[in-house]
Amino acid sequence: MEKMDVPHVEHNLRSPTSPCVDLKPLENLHLCDREGTQSADSGVGELDDLPVPHQISISNITCDSFKISWDSDARGKERITHYFIDLNKKENKKENKFKHKDVPTKLVARAVPLPMTVRGHWFLSPRTDYTVAVQTATKQADGDYAVSEWSQVIEFCTADYSSVHLNQLLQKAEVIAGRMLPLTVLYRNQEEEYFNQARDSQCHRMLPAVKDNSGSHGSPISGKLEGVFFSCNTEFNTGKPPQDSPYGPYRFQVQAEVLFNQNTNLYFGDFYCMYTAYHYVILVLAPEGSKGDLFCKGRLPALDRSNNRFLTCVEGVDGTLSFQHAQDVTLELVYTEPVDLSLGTVAAISGHQLRSSSTVNAKKDPSCKICNISVGR
Repeated sequence: MEKMDVPHVEHNLRSPTSPCVDLKPLENLHLCDREGTQSADSGVGELDDLPVPHQISISNITCDSFKISWDSDARGKERITHYFIDLNKKENKKENKFKHKDVPTKLVARAVPLPMTVRGHWFLSPRTDYTVAVQTATKQADGDYAVSEWSQVIEFCTADYSSVHLNQLLQKAEVIAGRMLPLTVLYRNQEEEYFNQARDSQCHRMLPAVKDNSGSHGSPISGKLEGVFFSCNTEFNTGKPPQDSPYGPYRFQVQAEVLFNQNTNLYFGDFYCMYTAYHYVILVLAPEGSKGDLFCKGRLPALDRSNNRFLTCVEGVDGTLSFQHAQDVTLELVYTEPVDLSLGTVAAISGHQLRSSSTVNAKKDPSCKICNISVGR
């Protein structure tokens, strides 16, 4: 096997029954493939009668870790010194001949009590399908390994970002949000046909749709949360929405207090960029007790609607509401309920359609130090 340059990580034992193992790359070893054959110059001896793992179980899956356990025969168990773990993204499974150089998926761990926790953000990404198989091994006096046959292959999918990870993203976004500017309206740009369909086929309503896969790969709202997207950013010199848009030449515009008021809960959904200097923050506007609100509770960080770094709604002494938005990030607002066209106006805009600025299914730049955390994109 090719040598893989992987950072060495020391893990502390979390419990006597579920240790976090010290995973290392299988350096300078050419392991047996699934058929039991060997490469030249192998560091692994002949297939041994060591117990073959079976009934593999994957549990406690997070975005960058999982617990693994298995059953095996008692015969020869005392000889096991190591486990070889073959972990691959599912789409690469047909190419699984230990030839990957860029992703350290072939791992060795000292034999520890099961279940054990496999953790490593450098080889596990959120919301990704993986295959895993295991060999038992014994290290011999000459430094080579004798190994069992491979176990069966198990498939599993890693989880979304947890609230801990989302709060890390939130803190990063707060750093660059910038000063607050006033706003009065929320708006949504689309093609004329979109609004015609809303009038003719949807009872004059814009209906929620499932959010696409743009943004962070681990965001729990992608592909799950339903909503209607709005914008709120204004031009610095006019205080009004820009006349350009990447989404279409027609704009629905509504007074901010119609959709964002004291009965609306505000959640942080994501922070990302698309290989440019511009950064985007996704916020969710969910009417109290709505389906979208119930989805967000416990999944997304809740924001104080009157005191946060992105979008605020403050009630004055006379009961009127005033609104502000962050200047240095582009806000994408997801309103989780249908919106009636009668609540606002639809009109053509005079600017250009900046298609290159569209964030539809946009992939996050995994190398950006501003908007990435240590658990994947």
